[in-house]
Amino acid sequence: MSPFEILAAAGAVAALVVIVYIAASRSEIGSSAFAAALSGAFGAFTAVTILTEGVMPVWTNHTQNLWGVQVWWDLLISVAIALFFVVPRARAQGMNVLPWILFVGTTASIGLLAMVARLFWLEKAHKAA
Repeated sequence: MSPFEILAAAGAVAALVVIVYIAASRSEIGSSAFAAALSGAFGAFTAVTILTEGVMPVWTNHTQNLWGVQVWWDLLISVAIALFFVVPRARAQGMNVLPWILFVGTTASIGLLAMVARLFWLEKAHKAA
């Protein structure tokens, strides 16, 4: 396996672990620390990727063939669906959602994980009060 295949497989395993964790959890509110850690880790990986390869390969990867466009659309749809569910809860906690939507729109999962971390923190603080 190439290093890139190993990274891709590791990502699939990590996603499976997170999905099992979410499915098994009985908590009404997710872990803000876990979401923040994932945001930070993925942000760091993205920073290394940008420093190593630049930004333009993102566009190239998503415009070279139908699979690239399909993956791009899947990312856009997934982020939009996530915001559809997260934004009403964020508003209910008093979050100013416009800056968060812009952050998510420019960073996708990095911003979404950070937004969810903040949301979970506010929800737990509200529940404790």
